[in-house]
Amino acid sequence: MRVRWLVATAVILVVVGLIWLTQRRLIYFPTQAVPDAHAVLPGVEEVRYRTEDGLTLDAWWVPATGTVDAGTIVVFNGNAGNRAHRAPLAEALAGRGYGVLLVDYRGYGGNPGSPSETGLSADARAAVAYLRDRDIAANRLVYFGESLGAAVAIGLAATDPPAALVLRSPFTSLADIGSTHYPFLPTSLLLRDRYPNLERIAELEVPVMVIAGTADRIVPIDQSREVFDAGPGPKRLLVLDGASHNDAELIAGGRMIDEIAAFLGTVIPPDS
Repeated sequence: MRVRWLVATAVILVVVGLIWLTQRRLIYFPTQAVPDAHAVLPGVEEVRYRTEDGLTLDAWWVPATGTVDAGTIVVFNGNAGNRAHRAPLAEALAGRGYGVLLVDYRGYGGNPGSPSETGLSADARAAVAYLRDRDIAANRLVYFGESLGAAVAIGLAATDPPAALVLRSPFTSLADIGSTHYPFLPTSLLLRDRYPNLERIAELEVPVMVIAGTADRIVPIDQSREVFDAGPGPKRLLVLDGASHNDAELIAGGRMIDEIAAFLGTVIPPDS
């Protein structure tokens, strides 16, 4: 009996150790190959900027195609794919008069480095610094964060507040998401990256829009509602009935774009 107990303990320790060492492979799912930018988005500008720790990152600047300069939106992606997968969102927003910066984190979309919470935070700061160099005023800049990107946007807003946050499918914390999908693991003890969205958003003084789908199996809608409730306001909640995490309605759906434009119209000053 003692031998069996020792063997079982050893197996558990090995499994936990492997999870500790490889956990980021279970969190971040980058796609490296990026198609030709102009084949995806006519008029797009391929841009580069450097992070504070010396990485050079590629991104796409999508100029507004609408008749009105409505502001600028930087899109912080979720944990999978790359900037090319957000082209429909950028095209829809550009058509409403927004300039859009489609970023890729380190390790994504051909960029050097490996993703981590600290690294993604540095990448986000570099993106905003790049926009400042383009003379984009903070009171006309919006952070759009998708899932994991919502966590990146919330963290950035604490030190570099924008005019507004638009959070699509935000979760309360990475530990909570881990417990949802891996209930048999002590995720709160194992995680290196935390993304404590619920704690951080309560400290922000930024208008917030939260978008969520009732059929989201990746980020439960209850977590997105908690994030919304924790935000001090002004704020708006958009719930898309029957929409799952990667459904078209939550990628660049017409109703979502309409609601985003309506919300931002109340918080971004007119172009002078």
